[in-house]
Amino acid sequence: MFLLVVFLMCLFVVIGTGVLAGLSDIRGLTIPNMYSALVIGAFVLCYAALWLGGRDDVFASLSSHIVGAALVFLITLAMFMFKIIGAGDSKFATALAFWVGVKGLFPFIIYMSFVGGALALLALALQKWTPFKSPKPDSWVARVQGGESKVPYGVAIVIGALASFAKIGYFSGDVLSSFVLQ
Repeated sequence: MFLLVVFLMCLFVVIGTGVLAGLSDIRGLTIPNMYSALVIGAFVLCYAALWLGGRDDVFASLSSHIVGAALVFLITLAMFMFKIIGAGDSKFATALAFWVGVKGLFPFIIYMSFVGGALALLALALQKWTPFKSPKPDSWVARVQGGESKVPYGVAIVIGALASFAKIGYFSGDVLSSFVLQ
């Protein structure tokens, strides 16, 4: 039961941090480094606790998680270098990739891309029709309506990670009940 509490606590920290990162990105197009550090710290704590408690079946191998994060880092680094995403987006996506590993990488990237594309279309609509008369200064909406081509990609990153978490089974009844049955 203790391991279930640790797993859920770490998962809720990651989800809560993701929500905060998405909001921060919408409000000012920034994702603080602390959010990435919290996500990585929660992964390290959770992985270590489950491994030491004999529940290494919940996650893939550590190398899978490291390789997943490395691949996302390389992809997002290239995107940052071509000014497609910001550095905070790259760091946050890499931090969340530790949680998804190689097993969850495909749904993570696919959902992140779809949501990012939808946000880009929304940005184009905001530029064209400027529906908000006085958005908060320096917010994403104000900057886009002012002519900038920006997308709060942190929102897409979080939704991609949550979809991947569901696909991997972090929220499944089988995984959660397995903690109680052992």
